[in-house]
Amino acid sequence: MKMLESSPSRYDRGIAILTLGKINKIYDRLIENIEENDHVLDIGCGTGMLSIRAVLKEATVVGIDINPQMLEIARKRAEEKECQSNLELLEMGVAELDKFENSSFDKILSGLCLSELSEDELNFTLKESKRILKTKGLFILGDENRPQSILKRMINFLLRTPLVIITYILTQTSTSALKDIELKLQLSGYEMISVRKNFLGNFIEIVAKNAKEDEL
Repeated sequence: MKMLESSPSRYDRGIAILTLGKINKIYDRLIENIEENDHVLDIGCGTGMLSIRAVLKEATVVGIDINPQMLEIARKRAEEKECQSNLELLEMGVAELDKFENSSFDKILSGLCLSELSEDELNFTLKESKRILKTKGLFILGDENRPQSILKRMINFLLRTPLVIITYILTQTSTSALKDIELKLQLSGYEMISVRKNFLGNFIEIVAKNAKEDEL
């Protein structure tokens, strides 16, 4: 996703191609878990696709991203929807999650962000997310996923390669996939509430609860 972020104005176009136009339906499903008056953190908010959806459900949202151009697009979209008063956009990365206080958020969102992190960054993000989530708060994510079976990985490679090439030609963008994210969440102290994968298992949607230590 880092290459995707190099051309923010083309970000949504690239994501639409890579997800075969399903990204809006995916994000709509994720947002079903957001409720009125929730205090929400959107990690890697990008152009605001998830953040604005959450604000429109009457949540208050903090969106963070390291790309100021992406944040500017998100800011303009919020103004168009007249919902900017409940959206705070911050230029910061996951390395700065330790700036938030314990139990600051009811829900944490992450859409197509974790897959761009290094292994150390991902582990830190999951650890800090658990700390800044309230007890029984939800971590909600949608991202590319590495299929478990060799056969599905082969099929995914054959089907996905043309999409990657087309996306790169049109937008000079590329992306990657998460590995064993369910296990990583569980080892970080989360309890799986729901896990949804497409047929090939190359895209995953997870809702995980921040369990108390005595519930683990």
